Amino acid sequence: MVKTPKRPRSPQPSPTAPLWDPATCHALIHQLWALRSAMLASEQRFAAAIQRVGPHQRESARNLVHFLAMRATDLRALQGHLAWLGLSSLGRSESHVLASVDKVLGLLHQLTGQPWHDRSPEEPVGSVSGPILLQRHTERLLGPVSRERQVRIMVTLASEAATDPGLVRRLVEAGMDVARINCAHDDAKAWKAMAKHVRRAAKAAQREVKVLMDLGGPKIRTGALAAGPRVLKLKPVRDELGYPLQPWRLHIVHAEAGAALGTDAQVVVDADWLGRLRVGGQIHLTDARGKKRRLLVVETDADGLVAEGMDTCYLTPDTPLSFKGPHGRRVHAAYPEGIQPSPGALRLHRGDLLQLTADEPEDSGHGDAAHPRIACTLPQVIRQVRVGERVWMDDGRIGGVVRRASAQALSVEITQAREGGEKLMADKGINFPDSELDLPALTDKDLDDLRTVAQVADLVGLSFVQQPDDVHHLLKALKALDGERVGVVLKIETLQGFENLPELLLAAMAAPSAGVMIARGDLAVECGYERLAEVQEEILWCSEAAHMPVIWATQVLETLAKTGVPSRAEISDASMGVRAECVMLNKGPYIADAIHMLDDILRRMAGHQTKKTPLLRALRAWAADPEAGAKA
Repeated sequence: MVKTPKRPRSPQPSPTAPLWDPATCHALIHQLWALRSAMLASEQRFAAAIQRVGPHQRESARNLVHFLAMRATDLRALQGHLAWLGLSSLGRSESHVLASVDKVLGLLHQLTGQPWHDRSPEEPVGSVSGPILLQRHTERLLGPVSRERQVRIMVTLASEAATDPGLVRRLVEAGMDVARINCAHDDAKAWKAMAKHVRRAAKAAQREVKVLMDLGGPKIRTGALAAGPRVLKLKPVRDELGYPLQPWRLHIVHAEAGAALGTDAQVVVDADWLGRLRVGGQIHLTDARGKKRRLLVVETDADGLVAEGMDTCYLTPDTPLSFKGPHGRRVHAAYPEGIQPSPGALRLHRGDLLQLTADEPEDSGHGDAAHPRIACTLPQVIRQVRVGERVWMDDGRIGGVVRRASAQALSVEITQAREGGEKLMADKGINFPDSELDLPALTDKDLDDLRTVAQVADLVGLSFVQQPDDVHHLLKALKALDGERVGVVLKIETLQGFENLPELLLAAMAAPSAGVMIARGDLAVECGYERLAEVQEEILWCSEAAHMPVIWATQVLETLAKTGVPSRAEISDASMGVRAECVMLNKGPYIADAIHMLDDILRRMAGHQTKKTPLLRALRAWAADPEAGAKA
């Protein structure tokens, strides 16, 4: 059994102890000199890597190396003694590590009557210049921002942004500072249109809005599944007790009609049959479950009509629709067309054995209920996974362990699923947190997409980055496309990427500007939800030591953006974004509301927190005189 190490205790002075103890001060001086020597020795070991970074990043690279050396040992006991003496405990020294140590050493020398000379020339950055470097690098990557809100807001553009310049204008007016284009969706033509609309909206607002294009990267996903039956489910809105509150609406149109507007779904029927119906008429049917249903016609338009119902109904292409004509005679039936197949899905329960295959997605099928089977979109992964390693699917909703492995398939025992099972569909993410996967950071599609990035983007997001060579390949590809001006954002979303973060930061410092995105979705699955808080803290610290801006991403105010109503938990989560340089919002119908709320939260928190440092702004909520409230 491994014992948890005890936390070192801070010294407990007696009531008669002097303000400082000379013996303690001398011991601290010895420890700090040893720490300083280790930092300088580390700088020598990393000398070649430091020389490879851009000239404007050299000081930051040295500071990062000093930070790594300082954090290589447990400093909690040292911190306790320094705090007892009323000195800096080095807990907020990320941006100026060597200068912080030297400042404390100088004070200790003064306390003990020892000579001390200024060591500023040996320090890459100081307590003032360190934060200034971070601010300068942030503006270079993400652009300027208003004085009231130092944290930028990034927004993922929906596909509609390519055809609706008004949508983009509203986002810019609401406070968007960076527009994110996800290259996993749409195409180059749409991306160029989005970027064009962003530039125009920013010019009209007389401010700068950057464009980030996010490469898809080697995302491992579930392959295709055979489509389900052609069935359309129509259901009303119900209250907590199950009583219907609002009917469903179905657009019934002729073959030349356009898309459904303001309805739940649309079907196509014979035009002659359709033309005989009027508002107030009733359509009769027996649905796929044998349930008799009546639909009330409530509207007509040039394309057809809108019918409503208060009972759940399942329509298929074989469902006859009829109505009663003059004299109560039933008119011949029409059959609904245009019903799309339902997405294929596997129902997985704990204890099931799922076959994850290396087949091409189009060859993948359901298997059967006893032997579910689905393909992996990156078949080379299959041969790299070993027995006993974990597999997570669909953002961690479904988990399993590999029980058998071959070059063609993995047999995965499902160990994590809700009671009653979970649906696994095509194009869902797969994570292998225990596996050492050898995958290229840039896929063939990414290399093709980089052509558009070099033409229209200010920044590029490198997805699933794991090794410094991944960064080198990206920079080389950008140079070949005359895209050297494009800034680089490292998306940390795998355990290997997190573990190699310092090397990745040094590699990215060769770019004209660089930053880090904490992609908390995949990262939580990779490292475990219980460890995510710790991991994101360490990424923030390490990035600050490199004077590199951080983008706080994934599910920020997501409930608000999608439904219009935020949850309490996501408000607290959004307030943590003040410790980063940028916060990312995802698309949704209420995205403008989410921008306004995030802007308000970040402005309020700016007076209370900057990075790790709490700011002691005057608290206006309570009276300065404790007795004033009692008297009142």
